[in-house]
Amino acid sequence: MTYATNSMSSMNNPVRAGLPIAALLLLLGASAWAGEQPKLVLQITVDALRGDLPGRYSGVLGDGGFQYLMEQGIWYTNAHYQHANTETIVGHASLATGTVPAAHGMVANVWFDRELDRLVYNIEDPDYQLLTVGADVNAKTEIDPTQRAAKVEGRSPNNILSSTVSDEMAVHFGGRSKLFAVSVKDRGAVSMAGHAGKAFWFSKASGEFVTSNYYYEQYPGWVNDWNRRKPAARYANKSWTLIHPQAMYLFGDADDREYETDFPGFGRTFPHNYGAADNKYFTTKLTLGPAGDELTLDFAKTLLVNEMLGKDDVPDYLSISFSSTDYVGHLFGASSLEAEDNIAHLDRTLADLFAFVDKEVGLKNTLIVLSADHGQPEVPGYLHEVGINNSHYFDTEALDKTPAITAVKKQFGIRDELIKAYFQPYLYLNNDLIREKGLDQAKVEHAVASELLKLKGVEYAISSTELRTNNLPNTLMTQSILKNFNPKRSGDIYLAFEPNVFINDFDGLTVASTHGSPWRYDTYVPVFVAGAGLPAMTVSRPVTPYDIAATTAAWLGMKPPSGSIGVVLQEVMED
Repeated sequence: MTYATNSMSSMNNPVRAGLPIAALLLLLGASAWAGEQPKLVLQITVDALRGDLPGRYSGVLGDGGFQYLMEQGIWYTNAHYQHANTETIVGHASLATGTVPAAHGMVANVWFDRELDRLVYNIEDPDYQLLTVGADVNAKTEIDPTQRAAKVEGRSPNNILSSTVSDEMAVHFGGRSKLFAVSVKDRGAVSMAGHAGKAFWFSKASGEFVTSNYYYEQYPGWVNDWNRRKPAARYANKSWTLIHPQAMYLFGDADDREYETDFPGFGRTFPHNYGAADNKYFTTKLTLGPAGDELTLDFAKTLLVNEMLGKDDVPDYLSISFSSTDYVGHLFGASSLEAEDNIAHLDRTLADLFAFVDKEVGLKNTLIVLSADHGQPEVPGYLHEVGINNSHYFDTEALDKTPAITAVKKQFGIRDELIKAYFQPYLYLNNDLIREKGLDQAKVEHAVASELLKLKGVEYAISSTELRTNNLPNTLMTQSILKNFNPKRSGDIYLAFEPNVFINDFDGLTVASTHGSPWRYDTYVPVFVAGAGLPAMTVSRPVTPYDIAATTAAWLGMKPPSGSIGVVLQEVMED
């Protein structure tokens, strides 16, 4: 199986048309190799930052954050993922490895393991427990449906099948590079730290940043000191308030919409109250607004100083994944006052980060890369407001009882439940029952997929047999689904809904907006490369986020990650 780059990206690009990467490096990479290497690679991932959002909300931005990236860095305005399932772990792993989920193995936030006969969370590992007792996922207060599904406490990167940029830095620089990743989400940190780095994430159960014994036997002293300060507690009995006067915002007159999620105690309108520190939802609510990103920044700054990143001649690596944009999008949608003000707060957080890095390391000594793990869609209610009326939610819970599936069961003489489970984006069939009845797995899969295609809201239903044999028409959509397919982890049928058709029920939690589709609103992300003496320019040619890993590797003069399919961004290398 090959993982070809998007043919649309090849038209005016000799690299994508077949020029070997090695030849490109000879043409473009010599200047970077001959010059000074950065002392620090700062890789920033903004969860669910759709590619148009920084420009769309530029009216509420200040100086030094997004404006620094847009005006003093290289801004790629036409970057899209080429895989179909645009979820958090899938995108983070793709950024870290420079390849598609078919190769790095993280095909979904969760998947059903046939051998274990249970749901598997992407970075779970029972062999590596958290260092903080009681800091595992608190399902009673967890808004993230993926985390609510996690049953194993331990965490490690062992499920990631490809090497990462941080792994390659460890190999290339003889283990002397200091490699760290920080995020509110465990999967946002573990994926970027790779196998050789160290990861920290925010525990909503304990209100601290934690890690597992994959990385440490005990916490460094500075981590204990940070946690003892209890920075999260400073938000107790405070609220998320608007930075600017409400009239400044594009959505200033649209604060209260009935389709927005009314999370208990947080509400649909400003100010959004974080509540008392002893409230069971307190730490969860911190992550639903700018406070989560601010805590992540505070911890990352403490890490940078105490681990002395960028203080010697060996390049170090720091990944920071900011998660609030994703949570805000789920609750309120991309076109909301909350989303707009969150971008304004994030802009201040980035400005603070860049000023701090400039002081401690120097921006001229730092290669900054900012992108996103996926984009995000609009909320059906908002689309209806602007006259787009074909948007709606799809009920996956009722699939086994639909007339379509009932007809398949009758065709094959099945009375019991045929659909075992649906975990985005895969449908899992009752394969034990299929074997017991002596049925042909491929024929059952095909029959189910054919009937699902008749349902309102379903655009694609492709069986694993077709994906495994590559018995598909060669279209961009089928190729993106194939790039998401791993035989050991993917389900029996890949289910893709029509544009603007979404699932909004997750394990009993109803949200306004969900991502994960192969459509452009979910694949579209920004790519910024700045610092390190790079020139300012805006580039509109098609690129992919997979190119970031290849470019970082080329800049450092090392080999790319083992599964990398990206090409070097020539604008970064040619100056």
